[in-house]
Formats: sequence, C-alpha cells, structure tokens
Amino acid sequence: MKSYTHTVQYYETDRMGVTHHSNYVRWMEEARIDFLKQIGWNYEKLESLGIVSPVTAINCKYKASTTFSDEVSITISVEEFKGVRLKLSYIMRNTAEKCVCEGTSEHCFLDKNGKIIKLHKEYPDFYHVLTELAGKAAIN
Repeated sequence: MKSYTHTVQYYETDRMGVTHHSNYVRWMEEARIDFLKQIGWNYEKLESLGIVSPVTAINCKYKASTTFSDEVSITISVEEFKGVRLKLSYIMRNTAEKCVCEGTSEHCFLDKNGKIIKLHKEYPDFYHVLTELAGKAAIN
C-alpha cells in the first residue's frame, strides 16, 4: 500500500507562515480515509452497511514544522486491533524524509443506532483484514 501525501495549503498556516498544529489531526483523518479505501473498505462502503467509526482518542507529537506548499507523506499502520477498538499509528515526513509529526488515533465501530458492532460476527471479512494488518510493519 502507498502512503498518503498531503500538500500544505496556504490557509493551513498561521501568521508566522507555519502550519497550524490542528491541521495535523485533519491530515490523519485524510490518511485514515485513504487507508480504508486501500484495504477495500472505503467509507462509502462502511456507511452503506450502516457502520460508523468515530474517533475515541487522538494523540500527536510534533517533531518539526511545515510551511505552505510542503509535501507531507503520511505512513499509517494498525498498531492494535482487538475486535472492537482500532488503534492506528501515523508517521508524517517531509520530502527530506524528516519526521514532522507522529500520532495515533483510536476508533470503535458502531451501527446507525450507536450500538457497538462486533465485527468478527457481523463483518468477518473486514475483521479479518484488520486482524491481519495489526502488528505488521507500517504501510508505505
């Protein structure tokens, strides 16, 4: 799988010309949506099945700044999956391969009524894909 690339937009920078910290969380979401598409479970498919996947936790460690027009490559991996909770890990690098941010996001899977879905029973194919990816090396 390929890493996700985001080009820093002018509106994402602050008065000092540096990317505002809140944008890194948005980029994690963009990378997660791309990740789901790459594994064959895009968000449109999940929603058509009545599955939603809210964020339950988020964490960012900022390592270096980025500025307008920088390209940021985001590598994503499944750090942990125990059937109900999915923890994803993100490493963001600039074109010089310098790490600019590391982060994690945690998600659960709910039906349209807000009830937790047991993927292994209700969507075993999706469960199997996530289980296989758990603990493997980052997706590049």
